[in-house]
Amino acid sequence: MAEKDLHIQKDASQTSSMSKYEQAFQKYDLQLNDDTVKAAVKKLLEEKSAQYNTPEVLRYLLSTIELTTLTCNDSDESVLAMVEKYNKVAENHPDLPPFSALVTYPRFMDIVSKSLEVEGTKAACVVGGFPSSQTFIEIKTSETALAIKDGAEECDMVLSVGPFLQGDYETCADEIEEIKAVCGEVPLKVILETGELKTAANIKRASILSMYAGADLIKTSTGKTPVSATPEAAYVMCQAIKEYYNETGRMVGFKASGGVSTPEDAVLYYTIVRELLGEEWIKAGLFRIGTSSLASRLLTAVTGEEFEKF
Repeated sequence: MAEKDLHIQKDASQTSSMSKYEQAFQKYDLQLNDDTVKAAVKKLLEEKSAQYNTPEVLRYLLSTIELTTLTCNDSDESVLAMVEKYNKVAENHPDLPPFSALVTYPRFMDIVSKSLEVEGTKAACVVGGFPSSQTFIEIKTSETALAIKDGAEECDMVLSVGPFLQGDYETCADEIEEIKAVCGEVPLKVILETGELKTAANIKRASILSMYAGADLIKTSTGKTPVSATPEAAYVMCQAIKEYYNETGRMVGFKASGGVSTPEDAVLYYTIVRELLGEEWIKAGLFRIGTSSLASRLLTAVTGEEFEKF
């Protein structure tokens, strides 16, 4: 057999032994340098962010907000109070765009879904053993099903970071696929926990894996780790989203969450999404910001009125 034929046979054998996700990774540039990414983000924001810090963009950003409460001292009373306060704000300001969602733990979905009165705002919840994703897949899928039964219109799950960092992509992808199967038409956001992934290459790999496994949106962070959302992570994720779209034709959304607390922060993430993904993603509602503190500050920036934290 000719040497060339042996090489072809060897390459084919190696390809057949790869998982479908490892084969998918080969279609993307994963040779990322963290310093290069940081420099690119710095340049982009220095050149572009000022032009987007406008009243029109700040007003639009209200529609990206997923008003979130995910604390150990949440209660039926505190969650209901948050929903009712939001209902009142929306009633008093019908000219403002509604928030995209209200996000809580699953046990509060019945309360949120029954008390939320604002058209255009979804009842959403975290599922799958949030925030660490360290429980049985049977628990993860059951929790998701119960949350949807109680009215969840969107679900946020966490990538299994431990297996991912060990290279066990099959386990990570299988979990996303199983939870998405339970969700059906209910949008599923996959939280990458980018602060724990550490490198740009890991963040891009996790983004690709999650999208191939069925994520409707990919999200930076739980907000429960020392490092949450960063512009650099957002930049890499949006690059991955655009490359995935070019490869498959499917539009996947982006959500920044964890530490996005001022209107200025929100404008930075808007700039990245707008410049890397384009107006098409903005118009399609595929940019979200998960926050507990930004909402009142952004309302103040848009209206000039003072708003207490929700």
